[in-house]
Amino acid sequence: MRIDTSKKPTIAVHKFSSCDGCQLAFLNAGKDLLKLAEHVDVRHFLEAGFTDEDAKVDISFVEGSVSTDQEIKRIDAIRRNSQFVVAIGACATSGGLQALRNLDAVHEAWKNSVYANPEVIRTLEKAEPPSKFIRVDLELWGCPVDARQVFASIEQLLLGVKPVPEIEKLCLECKRQQTICVMVAGGHPCLGPVTRGGCGALCPRFGRDCYACFGPAENPNTDALARRLEGLGLHPAAVARRFLSINSQAPAFLSAGVKYRQRGADHD
Repeated sequence: MRIDTSKKPTIAVHKFSSCDGCQLAFLNAGKDLLKLAEHVDVRHFLEAGFTDEDAKVDISFVEGSVSTDQEIKRIDAIRRNSQFVVAIGACATSGGLQALRNLDAVHEAWKNSVYANPEVIRTLEKAEPPSKFIRVDLELWGCPVDARQVFASIEQLLLGVKPVPEIEKLCLECKRQQTICVMVAGGHPCLGPVTRGGCGALCPRFGRDCYACFGPAENPNTDALARRLEGLGLHPAAVARRFLSINSQAPAFLSAGVKYRQRGADHD
């Protein structure tokens, strides 16, 4: 399936339950965004002032998790109206921070304790990525997503090339930049060995340990890293929190996090 480039290709950017950070990454691209506008017709992008949610387009970018019944209907409509659907950012690839509520069956209790009129809150029991409801053609991870990857995926789709997602580990980015390993040199509990690259190793470059905002890399050995984090002095519950964060619902992180959360409870 290829995009017909005999006419100006069309794109849309849709927001679901999220903070808008991935849309802002689009807008902050500056010159690249202006260049993109010369080659594609933007039909829907609320942050940029384009409003036509029901437009049929070649490529739809989806930010955010599906958290309400209404959003289930919206994501189905977007799939029908789009040749390609690309999920961008942690919320759209693994549920994001709002999916932390999936870890415990306390959704109703939480609503009742927070809101004066909880009956008006229409959230689902779980926050899920769009891939739980529709076919997603490409996932671009990150919190926020890296605009460079977004524009590269558009270029590849327009050329008829299947985009290749970033799957290698963050440590390789550190090596290429000759960044000193914060775990080896400083004893920081870095998640770089199990996290996919794409951010340019931003945190380690400034001496901060990676907290896995770009999600799990290919074949992540979370068990080995968890043992290493314990060796650095982290309590099992602290190890669990490292994995059960932005991308808590990514299977590799979820299994390690739940395991160490239980170990932390048993330890106490």
